[in-house]
Amino acid sequence: MALLTIGAFARAARLTPKALRLYDELGLLPPAAVDPENGYRLYDPAQLARARLIAALRRVGMPLADVRATCDLPPAAAAEAVDAYWRRVTTHTAARAQQVAALVAELTGRSTAVSDNDSGVTVRHAAACVTGRGRDSNEDSAYAGDRLFAVADGARGPGGAAASATAVEALKPLERADAPPAELLALLADALGRADRDVRASATGDHRPVTTLTAILRSGPRLALVHIGDTRAYLLRRGELAPLTQDHTWVRTEVDQGRMTEQEAAAHPRRALLVRALGTGAAAVEADLALRTALPGDRYLLCSDGLSTVVGRDALRETLLAAEEPEDAVRRLVELAYAAGAPDNVACVVADIVAA
Repeated sequence: MALLTIGAFARAARLTPKALRLYDELGLLPPAAVDPENGYRLYDPAQLARARLIAALRRVGMPLADVRATCDLPPAAAAEAVDAYWRRVTTHTAARAQQVAALVAELTGRSTAVSDNDSGVTVRHAAACVTGRGRDSNEDSAYAGDRLFAVADGARGPGGAAASATAVEALKPLERADAPPAELLALLADALGRADRDVRASATGDHRPVTTLTAILRSGPRLALVHIGDTRAYLLRRGELAPLTQDHTWVRTEVDQGRMTEQEAAAHPRRALLVRALGTGAAAVEADLALRTALPGDRYLLCSDGLSTVVGRDALRETLLAAEEPEDAVRRLVELAYAAGAPDNVACVVADIVAA
């Protein structure tokens, strides 16, 4: 097979000629031949697989030294190396988030060293997970405890219910972890990695089950939020309902990039197509992590898209405002979904932050 010029090879590998010259200098991807007359680099098409792997590793931010070591490994070992790299990244990101939170607290005069015993707040909660009118199976999961709230929505089909349940189960040990606020994000990031591995391990045959996951872990008034997929979290504070998450869907990406309107996205036949989820087999689990401070009077809602796609935000707000207790709110939200036809399963958690 004929050799490719550096330009043609760069286009095929989704790299730039400048990057290829750098990788040649580093010995990471030397050309197959160099023209003796003009010095042009020429590449063998068989080198494309390595070049594309290098490009993918660089896109997720892997340092060049780690890229070299990973590319020299067999595929299974390379996958483990990428997984280990991303665990380091998420742990480091969580640690930096803790440092930022501590710095913000110091600058504003608020201490982050708060335990449940002296936080002055407690929590009341309720959860529901029901099968929609248009479904003969339920792939949703919901959990509410004193420290942990979570919802997950498994993809329809074999293994979907097990995937969502597995993801939530991977987080449940955090309910017993009496961790200080500064460690919440690190705990969630580590649990998310376990959840992804457990979901992937639950695959049977050729079917790869996937699931969304949105969860909150609490220590006193400090809350850590993790989110991946199109399950959602909302905060009702002082009468205003604010979304805390953004859907990881293809249509959301199209809207953000200006190629689709909100109205077009809401009616698009591929509106449920996820671009991020647990169990996809991707080398890196790219989830959203955030740290928040809860106030007495806050009401949090976590829900699957079986609720959010058929009940508008105004109706959610009115229902959450009117319900006296979390149990009332959950029951009424399910009723609203059923009144709208409940074409999908409905999972929701309502948690109230109250003065102790």
